[in-house]
Amino acid sequence: MAELVGQGPVAHHQGTSAIDTSAKVPVGTKAKDRSGNEFIYLQGVASTAAGSWVTFDEGGLTTLLAANAVGPVAIAMAATVANTFGWYQIDGVNTIASTDTVAADVACYIDGTAGRADDAVVTGDLIGGAMARTSDTANVATVQISRPFVTNVLG
Repeated sequence: MAELVGQGPVAHHQGTSAIDTSAKVPVGTKAKDRSGNEFIYLQGVASTAAGSWVTFDEGGLTTLLAANAVGPVAIAMAATVANTFGWYQIDGVNTIASTDTVAADVACYIDGTAGRADDAVVTGDLIGGAMARTSDTANVATVQISRPFVTNVLG
């Protein structure tokens, strides 16, 4: 669990691995940890696990990342399922990213399993701003992200 740096409600939050049954800070709030990683507070969706990749909309609602998705992308820091709220990483180094088999130092693409990334090139499914930094171990890899997004055009 990363401790968040901020003022107001963020300063009193339990950290990035906390799961809330009601919004404890405004949805869409952004905060950083002491390492400079950046997170956004969003509403979860069914089947979200720690490390799941999601897209999210302007209202802070998430959808597990799946083929042909469009929008900003984030990585869940906890099992933030339907009707819960939590932190999702949008910038920095993430060590719990859910992946298929990936090599180190490669671009990330949407995987055939919702909520995961892969290094297999799929036209239109490149995750811009995301790179695997390690090969996966048991479908988890370290990734570097910088405000990742999908367009259904790139790749």
